[in-house]
Amino acid sequence: MNAERIVVLSGGVGAARLLRGFHRRSDNLTAIVNVGDDMVLHGLHISADIDTIIYTLSDAVSAERGWGLDGETWNAMEMLGQLGGENWFNLGDKDLATHMFRTQRLSEGASLTDATRELVDAWGLDLAVLPVTNDALRTMVTIDEPDGPTEVSFQHYFVALQHGVPVSGIRFAGADTASLSPEVRQAVVNADRIIIAPSNPLVSIDPLLAVPGMRDLLVERRDQVVAVSPIVGGTALKGPAARLMTERGLECSAVGVARHYVDLCGTLVIDTVDASLAPEVEALGIQCVVTDTIMAEPGVLDALCTTLLG
Repeated sequence: MNAERIVVLSGGVGAARLLRGFHRRSDNLTAIVNVGDDMVLHGLHISADIDTIIYTLSDAVSAERGWGLDGETWNAMEMLGQLGGENWFNLGDKDLATHMFRTQRLSEGASLTDATRELVDAWGLDLAVLPVTNDALRTMVTIDEPDGPTEVSFQHYFVALQHGVPVSGIRFAGADTASLSPEVRQAVVNADRIIIAPSNPLVSIDPLLAVPGMRDLLVERRDQVVAVSPIVGGTALKGPAARLMTERGLECSAVGVARHYVDLCGTLVIDTVDASLAPEVEALGIQCVVTDTIMAEPGVLDALCTTLLG
């Protein structure tokens, strides 16, 4: 087991897969997780990225969907639909218990960090899963509609609209007044190695960086920061990262990722498909490491984790 203190800046599915590899080999692992996707629905506080990480590391996630629990039933959602309630965001019957527990603990005065730690402990996991802030932080997306630009929550854009509409703006509501939790600050300051997971740069990692103090901490630790590009061969393996980067005027490539992280990332890991881009990355003052990064392929996850710890 590796004794280094490893911190992984995390979004959802891609980060969860990477954390799975680190979890098998690290004695001191911390995931700092995006909460910009959080929302309150049916009176319940839902933390989608946190839950995806917990379920994945517990070997309980649905392999078919990549989110939610395996072996779910959907009786509550079916009944909700019959009653005329909002059922565009699917919550499985077992998954509902997680949101009920979190909401109750928050109503009792627990912080989101406290509630998350209790969930991690309940699943028997031996790592720290830290929301980047205990304050309200919400990713808001401006979409182009016939009647003009309309701002919606990230989950509405991602789930209800299936991220199939053009985006003209992204903002992080509450970021200006949010505070890094003491646990997050300490984890970053004390880390031996900081990994930026192959999560969507604009809506999974940028919300973390928007919390005052986070970017400054990473800039100070730049030589210890290693990012994994989520863009392979000019496209994203999952989700709307490629489309969002293009719509927001960023080059959709490993070089575009490098430019996005240039001030806070000392090393970028890119896929072998993009090996020819390594000189452009290094011209930005970022060390470039070329290796296989598609974690769905057999053996790649363990090899990637070895590279990141090397």
